[in-house]
Amino acid sequence: MQDLVLLDDDATTGALELEDRHALRRVAGLSTELTDVTEVEYRQLRLERVVLVGVWTEGTATDAENSLAELAALAETAGSQVLEGVIQRRNRPDPATYVGRGKVEELGSVVESSGADTVICDGELSPSQLRNLEQRTKVKVIDRTALILDIFAQHAKSKEGKAQVELAQLEYLLPRLRGWGEALSRQTGGSGRGGGAGGGVGLRGPGETKLETDRRRIRTRIARLRREIKGMRTVRQTMRASRTRNLVPAVAIAGYTNAGKSSLLNRLTGAGVLVEDALFATLDPTTRRAETGDGRVYTLSDTVGFVRHLPHQIVEAFRSTLEEVADADLVVHVVDGAHADPEGQVRAVREVLAEVGADTLPELLAVNKVDAADEETLLRLKRTWPDAVFVSARTGRGIEELRAAIEARLPRPAVEVLATVPYDRGDLVARVHSRGEVLATTHTEQGTRIHVRVDEALAAELAPFADPA
Repeated sequence: MQDLVLLDDDATTGALELEDRHALRRVAGLSTELTDVTEVEYRQLRLERVVLVGVWTEGTATDAENSLAELAALAETAGSQVLEGVIQRRNRPDPATYVGRGKVEELGSVVESSGADTVICDGELSPSQLRNLEQRTKVKVIDRTALILDIFAQHAKSKEGKAQVELAQLEYLLPRLRGWGEALSRQTGGSGRGGGAGGGVGLRGPGETKLETDRRRIRTRIARLRREIKGMRTVRQTMRASRTRNLVPAVAIAGYTNAGKSSLLNRLTGAGVLVEDALFATLDPTTRRAETGDGRVYTLSDTVGFVRHLPHQIVEAFRSTLEEVADADLVVHVVDGAHADPEGQVRAVREVLAEVGADTLPELLAVNKVDAADEETLLRLKRTWPDAVFVSARTGRGIEELRAAIEARLPRPAVEVLATVPYDRGDLVARVHSRGEVLATTHTEQGTRIHVRVDEALAAELAPFADPA
């Protein structure tokens, strides 16, 4: 069995990168601004003191509270201070203001009394809902989708990750562009009779022209980003094809955000990738080489975390990255055992896996953070998922069991061969150890006698040296 790799702080958490990220955190105390940008109108997300709003349409009160607690964690990850949270029970969100008329007035009072400068809604708002809520509360309003996109923008570091996030942001922004103030009014005044300087009802003013220009520029940028991402996707597919050609099994580590996927990758391979107690700390997939106890090589890939109601813009923009999961031979689905609703997290992850065509792959559930979970919860989860492996990436508990479970589920070569390979063909024996499963090895005068399971191509190379039946 492979020895457990002992990791120092930097190898475990990516400490240098973590320090660099914290050095760039948003500074508390900056005022929130509505900035009119002459090129394209972006409203800066300088989140500070926020009030959270949720609409509870289904499920239990506990489900609604868990959802708002997750929104609070998202807001804090983005750099804000959560002051208050309110939930309204409704059959469906109000089409005009997301929450009902009475709750809007209550929300305005909460914003005023708490000194909040931003309201974050636990859902995706339409442009009219955003506008109406801002007019009623007199502060900036954003929705869950904008918040997640903002976090992704902060954490993306590779060229591909930045392009994917920008594409998702622009696709979200496009239908929500609008002018601010008199300088950007959509129509000019006038009687509508004749072609006077004032124009007429329905004639376009400078605001409408500016919005059209902005939309055209954004569409042009979206088209360019899609071409760039398509090119990067080709590179990623080429890398995957190379692994497939060499018959290297692929294992993808997937799961809810902040479930401990990167920590597990570090424990299993010593990868040294960034680990942070924050949502969406990992956006760029990391692939590392690993070996089974009998010498077979396989790859382990860390992937972007999922979340309930993951914005469809994100799923589409990150599709090339998520295909890393869809092309795997095994999905290690990491679950946060210390979370308030691990079953809900598993359902949310499986929904996203289904969107990218990875729901039919073999799945190994790994319940992480058992050192922080209570015994009652662990007993319930063991009854719910009897085949799951219970681990702690922080303490190392259960890691060897997880490693053995992964190895047991890797695809095995199809052809069994008994051959005596001459000693001058050490390269062939090395390839057998790398790509096949060695069942037995002995050394004779004629060469290395091996009993192996290999793929058909390697079996053909071994055929001249096969022992007679």
